[in-house]
Amino acid sequence: MQIQTGFAQVSGTRLYYEMAGAGQPLVFVHGFSLDTRMWDDQFEAFAQHYQVVRCDLRGFGQSATPASDPYTHLDDLKALLQILKIDSAHIAGFSLGGGIAIDFALTYPEATRSLITIDGTLGGYRWAKDWGGPRATAQSAGVAAAREAWLDDELFIPANELPPVAARLRQMVTTYSGWHWLNRDPGRWLQPPAIERLEQIRAPALAIAGEHDAPDFHNIADILGQRIPSCRKVVVSGAGHLANMEAPEQVNEIVLSFLESINLTKQAP
Repeated sequence: MQIQTGFAQVSGTRLYYEMAGAGQPLVFVHGFSLDTRMWDDQFEAFAQHYQVVRCDLRGFGQSATPASDPYTHLDDLKALLQILKIDSAHIAGFSLGGGIAIDFALTYPEATRSLITIDGTLGGYRWAKDWGGPRATAQSAGVAAAREAWLDDELFIPANELPPVAARLRQMVTTYSGWHWLNRDPGRWLQPPAIERLEQIRAPALAIAGEHDAPDFHNIADILGQRIPSCRKVVVSGAGHLANMEAPEQVNEIVLSFLESINLTKQAP
């Protein structure tokens, strides 16, 4: 399979991306401290059926770190798709990337064929957990210590019980620059936040949650399933937060069936 890789100059920054396959575009957006590699179990599998794109967000992987000017990840993504001559796509996001995908669907409905979140965040959601620990550690003890603290977070307990997944997770986190822990990120989210606007999403939607993921992420998936008009929640049995890495075959089957159902619905007379 031929994979196109490159760097795109978009919105005053430099984003790394990969693209493969042919057909309807399907975009994968990674989570915090991760990068395009988290989608290794999906990229080639879905490229057999779709034109698949994955990119590193600002400050992650091989993309440039944020400058001082305000920006939004969703506008970066839209600009990247324009460069790649993609008018509309299925948007799939994990964790942080799920929140970005939701904001994208709200801001660019004409460019959103469908919305898929995997253990996704949600703009405006009130978290039960304080996520500031690694940032405090980075500023007091350094980025290396923060990386270790982050890898030891309860969020990754299920992943760390699977040696191949744990190794891949460690590889990504230990190469994360830690920029967001050491700097004030000028990145912006939607205002009013997405949680107040979910009923406006008209694209077919799917909210996936790992069975053993933290309660907050199940709560978010429930909210999406209840308030987005055409959304349903699906639980991945046996998986934790990193559902697509911990149970890739399950997730791939769920997503592929969802996308096929959309196409069949559109083809129906």
